[in-house]
Amino acid sequence: MSKKVLFIVSSANQIGPHKRPTGNYLPEVSHPYHEFQQKGYQIDFASVQSGEPPIDGLELTDDQLNVAFLNGHGMKDMKQSKKIDDVDVKAYAAIFIPGGLGPMVDMPANAAVQQAIVNTYERGAVVGAVCHGPVSLVNVLLNNGEPLIKGKTVAAFSNAEEEGYAQADVPFLLETALKEKGARFLSVSPWQPNSIADGRLVTGQNPASAKGVAEKMIALMEA
Repeated sequence: MSKKVLFIVSSANQIGPHKRPTGNYLPEVSHPYHEFQQKGYQIDFASVQSGEPPIDGLELTDDQLNVAFLNGHGMKDMKQSKKIDDVDVKAYAAIFIPGGLGPMVDMPANAAVQQAIVNTYERGAVVGAVCHGPVSLVNVLLNNGEPLIKGKTVAAFSNAEEEGYAQADVPFLLETALKEKGARFLSVSPWQPNSIADGRLVTGQNPASAKGVAEKMIALMEA
């Protein structure tokens, strides 16, 4: 299988009744990007609408991985993202969906994102997502008609974390939605690292979990 990973990112720049500015959360892009790059993986970007996706967390320049991403090829490539509808996911060993509140807006009902996940998972490749990124999995049905996450142990941004962060802005609570679709939701204390691999599905709870998700995805791809 190729040493290529596709990042699928949100194109939404605001959320909720108060039009809260949002996007893709920078550390959840830059930290996994670094991990994959260090292991020799080519990283491409696709987004819901193509073009330059919005980024949240641009002020976090005390993080050297953020700075390296913003000043290097990562940001340049992300700005030229292809529309997910136009990307052949069969070319990739894995797809990865970072968080930020953006995915809560434009991924739960996006047929192209869902099809990319199904096509990747059904052919034996790896699917990863972190924080609010697992919202992309909520409505995914496999070819047998069963929800992808049914019976799977997953992590994502927890209700406890959302209560102190964006409960007034999100359309629904991600933890609750995942459980309603049959997922076994496993969380730890708010903002602590928590990444889980259940077969070829890898999920993480929050920004601190992004590195662990990438590490587990790499382990699966290289097994």
